[in-house]
Amino acid sequence: MARRNKHSLDEIREMVSDAAETIIVNEGYAALTARRIAMEIGYTVGSIYMVFANMADLVMHINASTVDDLTEQMHQVPKCSPEQYIADLAKTYVAFASRNFNRWSLIFARDAEPPEWYQEKIRQMFSLVEAQFAQLAPDCSSQQGKQAAQALWSGVHGICSLSLARELDAMAIKDVEDAVVLLVKSFIGGWVAGRPLCTEQITVAASLGD
Repeated sequence: MARRNKHSLDEIREMVSDAAETIIVNEGYAALTARRIAMEIGYTVGSIYMVFANMADLVMHINASTVDDLTEQMHQVPKCSPEQYIADLAKTYVAFASRNFNRWSLIFARDAEPPEWYQEKIRQMFSLVEAQFAQLAPDCSSQQGKQAAQALWSGVHGICSLSLARELDAMAIKDVEDAVVLLVKSFIGGWVAGRPLCTEQITVAASLGD
């Protein structure tokens, strides 16, 4: 077993994170225990709690890393029309979830309210979608665009959750991508055509009626 003075706390923290993520990727969250991590890195269980408050804290940081990786891949989507860009973001989301299913699914397996720094990462990811809704309907409030983006992405996530729970081949993954693209285009078409009058439009209409 390694001696504690062979590694700094930052190095132990990285070792713990890497070992935990490897276990999750290869065997799933159910296999993750403090004892298993300690065995993998050659330190005592107590060493884990020198660098993380508890196992929930460790999982939160692993999830944060997953969100960062997903956001980075979404940022790499080439810019185009808002509708196509959202569809491409959704396809990127499906591709990431299918390649990293154990990591991705762990993001949603939480019992407590995540800390503010983690919620900010989620907001940054969703802002990519929200910004496109602002372009689709610049006359509407940011809150309406945000609600639409969240509603659409709930549907995209639902398709992923239902479809990716079992191992799929490349053809089946393509079918999932086609499904989310259909959802995106149908949702946007209906939202743009049928959204209620925005606050600014109502104000103008009211003033014209006086």
